[in-house]
Amino acid sequence: MSKIIDFQTDPSRYRHWRVEYDGPVANLFMDVDEDHGLFEGYKLKLNSYDLGVDIELSDIVQRMRFEHPEVKTVVMQSGKDKVFCAGANIRMLGGAEHSHKVNFCKFTNETRNTFEAAEEDSGQKYIAAVKGACAGGGYELALACNYILLTDDSTSSVALPEVPLLAVLPGTGGLTRVTDKRKVRRDLADIFCSVEEGVKGKRAVDWRLVDEAVPNSKFDAVVQERAKEFAAASSKADVESGITLGPLDRTIAEDGSLTYSLVEVSIDRDARKASITLSGPTEAAPGDMDAFKAQGDQAYLLRLARELDDAILHLRLNEMEIGLLVFRTQGNPDTFMSHEALLLDNADHWLANEVLVYWKRLLKRIDVTSRSMTALVEHGSCFAGLLAEILWSVDRSYMMEDEFDGDNRPIAAVTMSDANFGMMRMGNGLTRLETRFLGEPESVDVARTRLGEKLEADEANELGLVTMILDDIDWDDEIRIFMEERASFSPDAMTGMEANLRFAGPETMETRVFGRLTAWQNWIFNRPNAVGADGALQRYGTGVRGDYNMERV
Repeated sequence: MSKIIDFQTDPSRYRHWRVEYDGPVANLFMDVDEDHGLFEGYKLKLNSYDLGVDIELSDIVQRMRFEHPEVKTVVMQSGKDKVFCAGANIRMLGGAEHSHKVNFCKFTNETRNTFEAAEEDSGQKYIAAVKGACAGGGYELALACNYILLTDDSTSSVALPEVPLLAVLPGTGGLTRVTDKRKVRRDLADIFCSVEEGVKGKRAVDWRLVDEAVPNSKFDAVVQERAKEFAAASSKADVESGITLGPLDRTIAEDGSLTYSLVEVSIDRDARKASITLSGPTEAAPGDMDAFKAQGDQAYLLRLARELDDAILHLRLNEMEIGLLVFRTQGNPDTFMSHEALLLDNADHWLANEVLVYWKRLLKRIDVTSRSMTALVEHGSCFAGLLAEILWSVDRSYMMEDEFDGDNRPIAAVTMSDANFGMMRMGNGLTRLETRFLGEPESVDVARTRLGEKLEADEANELGLVTMILDDIDWDDEIRIFMEERASFSPDAMTGMEANLRFAGPETMETRVFGRLTAWQNWIFNRPNAVGADGALQRYGTGVRGDYNMERV
């Protein structure tokens, strides 16, 4: 195998970021070490970033929620003079494989969505304090913050120069956030996204590209003043201490299979599939949230989420030719539901809330993973509550019907909980059941009447909760035929088909970023105008502009 991209890190290993904690305010400094790119062949100059920089940021944002719940305002700023961030590193993009570029953009989108949602989900408001040049992905970092301050001087500006300079699009939601979040007028946005030099000072405020322009002499003081104001106005409860997120228990075998404490990923390269088996809890739920907190990162639902999250990211970036993910569960659904009930019953407790919104983010990550996905509801499974959401995230689900000869595990069942009816919303703003039953919303109401029941195959099928139920005569053959068929289709066609079918219903800023923007960027990253030998990405920095094919497609 080639170099494995590891999404696990911790503060002792950060090369590119540092955090200074001051009670309810955290000062987050981007200070990229240009000599420590994820791969060879480029330097991360001017606070430009690659996937390695963003893996650290993702870890920081996660730890901010669990390890530092006392924080109410996070100030994102540069640790370098005269530059906030120059965006994604152009040399990295120019040399990266197409699949890496696309998956890099997807992960950075997910990271920005996470800190963008931190105010609503966790009461942590992110402020961007922009001093110096803030271009491309640098401005996209700022756009995902909840408030932007810009230094009002001759050198500080915000810009999205990808179109004129590189013949690509802002890859992490820039176009969408400018119009949908900042609500910049369309014609002004057209000007902004077409000029290399960007926009400064008062004009940036007038166009709503930033919230405030502050003279350089007062900038640092005003930034800290705003941070304290926002923290004082926060409704987030005061929390004395968080929990520590330790390293995951993970082993990678020679064949690429992964073993965690609660998650197993079996790789079948000939079939181009990975089987992901999630284990239910073996011990009773803690008696209260104090006992839950005492378990720290070993609390079952937090540990399971962290391990599954890492497995999904590993498969995305390190196993490009695995085209089918098969989800299985094994365990006692009653025990699982008791662990979930503790969190649902204490959703106003900061730690219960953080675990639940982490599951929301994790399920969204599954939604937008560009692999065919199926779930097998087998005897002995525990597709209940939060885990049942996976059944409605995948493309198809198959369920065992009646007893199977020689199989003495408990009969296959699906169990719904309150978590399935509002808490775990997709990027389109709907629950997975609402999305599933878009044409028959009454089916959601009917399903809700069966909360807490162990629904065996006939009942789950009648309620529309699974795709197909199969007895022991048909199970092996039908599953085999489906998997072989899936493996024979074009991966490109599958990605396009699945991404379109998964997001029925309303278009939101999030679906536009992961659907429309990602689709266009995916196409552009294949076009010679951008990535060809004479394209803009390859010629960047040479003084020669790209040689474009001028046909409009």
